[in-house]
Order: sequence, then structure tokens, then C-alpha cells
Amino acid sequence: MGFGTGIVPEGWGFTLQNRGNNFSLDPNHPNALAPGKRPYHTIIPGMITRDARPSTALRSAQDALPHHELVAPFGVMGGFMQPQGHVQVIVGMFDDGLDPQAALDRPRFCLSEAVPSSRVEIEADVPFETMARLAAMGHTIAPMTGYARSTFGRGQIIVRDPETGVLCGGSDPRADGCAVGI
Repeated sequence: MGFGTGIVPEGWGFTLQNRGNNFSLDPNHPNALAPGKRPYHTIIPGMITRDARPSTALRSAQDALPHHELVAPFGVMGGFMQPQGHVQVIVGMFDDGLDPQAALDRPRFCLSEAVPSSRVEIEADVPFETMARLAAMGHTIAPMTGYARSTFGRGQIIVRDPETGVLCGGSDPRADGCAVGI
């Protein structure tokens, strides 16, 4: 489970993955595999784009199609933490104005089983008052420290300034890695 199936095709040197194990064939299950449905999954690298078209007043009929410009490739790996980590990092960068490294450095939280009744695993450096308020609202809080912080994933981001083309990167302090310009 933690690293795939454990099955190595003879002579190939890699393990087969079991990433489809989060899907269900039970039609009543919230994550049922069905036509037209997008079941919850954790293979989700991200790419942020922005609309690069001129303002609406200057658009021609030919300009009706979207013209997307790359802002940032990014990702927060880590099972159920992936979509939650993506949201937390994006909020840090775009809503709170943090640079990529500061957004990755920020303490995270994770719904352990990705269901509403999940306990809230939260990094211990989140203020105690915040944890107490969440507990008072009925959430089961599980502060995490040390190696247990691996639950919060590992992320990397490269942001491209649309005016200068300058790249700014960040690498998660929860894992080995660094952002280095070459």
C-alpha cells in the first residue's frame, strides 16, 4: 500500500502501482467509479495559469478562445494531503500574498480520511488558540510533531513573474530538497 503493490515485473526494475485502490465499484459509495464522474484521487500535480487575453473591451471574435499563460507548476505530494495541501499552498500565495517558500513553510492541517467526520491532524506549531477553537466546534484535533509531520506532504513550486519572466521557487521543509537557480 505505502509504495505500490510490491509487485515488480521481472527484469523491469520498478513496482506496479495500486493507485486505483481509492475508487469503488459500489454505485452507492461516494467515490464510485462511474461514467461522467470524477472520483476523488491523489495523482494531481498542479499547474496554475492566468488568462492572458487583452481586456474584454479589446477582444475580437477570434479572441473568444482562452489564452492561458503559465504562472506556476506546483505540487504537494502525500496521499489524501495532496488536494488539501494544494488548496492551502494556493491560498497562502494568492489570497495571503506569500512567496512560494513562505507558502510551503506555513503550518498545515489535514482531514485524516478525507471525510467530514475525520480527525483534524494539525502541525503543532499552529497556535494553541486555533486548535482550541476547532476543538470547541466539535473537531477532533490531533497535533503532529517530528516524523509524524510527513503526513502533511512535500511540495515544490516554481512561479514565473508574467512581466519579467523571473522564476521564484520554493521547496518544502518537510522533506529533503531545495529550490536552486542554475
